[in-house]
Amino acid sequence: MNILLTNDDGYEASGITELFNSLSSQHKVFIVAPKENCSGMSAAISLRKEIEVKEINQNIFSVSGTPADCSYLGLLSVIPEPIEMIVSGINLGANLGEDIFYSGTVGAAIAGRRLDYVPVAFSVAAYNPKNLGFISEQSLLITNQVSKLPSDQNLLVNVNFPDLPSSEIKGTCITSLGKRGIPDTPDLIREKDSSKFYSFGPSGSLLPDQAGTDIQAIEQNYISISILDYNLSADFVNWDLYREVFGCE
Repeated sequence: MNILLTNDDGYEASGITELFNSLSSQHKVFIVAPKENCSGMSAAISLRKEIEVKEINQNIFSVSGTPADCSYLGLLSVIPEPIEMIVSGINLGANLGEDIFYSGTVGAAIAGRRLDYVPVAFSVAAYNPKNLGFISEQSLLITNQVSKLPSDQNLLVNVNFPDLPSSEIKGTCITSLGKRGIPDTPDLIREKDSSKFYSFGPSGSLLPDQAGTDIQAIEQNYISISILDYNLSADFVNWDLYREVFGCE
């Protein structure tokens, strides 16, 4: 299988390096990833901006743009061979619950929804993980499992690992997305003349007691697999209600 591997931590990050080595044992893998860390960029693209693509090594490219730029450049320009699946990660830091709306890891994978196989995004709940070797091996296993899913142009698989050795992992759970509280107030860093400079922190604290969610799975030492549906139209069964509310025919 031809896999486009990307991330939002940058092409030199330990997570993507470990995953490249693991996936390459069974698949042909091309890295097209950001030159620098691009966390929090979701699926943003560098519209009408110049983007530099540099070939670092055979089948490894750095991009001066966003994670989504990397995916589209890999699919449409940089790689001459047809790509069958996009894999994103392993992100250093979890992407749980509503993180998916901001995550560059998930945003990079979205471009793969219309390929032969459902795209998958991998994250680990640690910024300096100690168990990347084991996690990358499990990511290869899960990638192969994802490739067996029915082709669906709306699905994306989001996987989160606790940073634990294999002996402490209790298993794998199919999970729903957890919820976060109110986003943290932006930090005022400094003021200069009439300007104020802010910095954003987390998107909100993870709420407790979330049964069946990705948050609970990680807390209980399970690998979390969430199946995301990017069909952005509301459920057809409610269309009569929507027509009534908006006065439509």
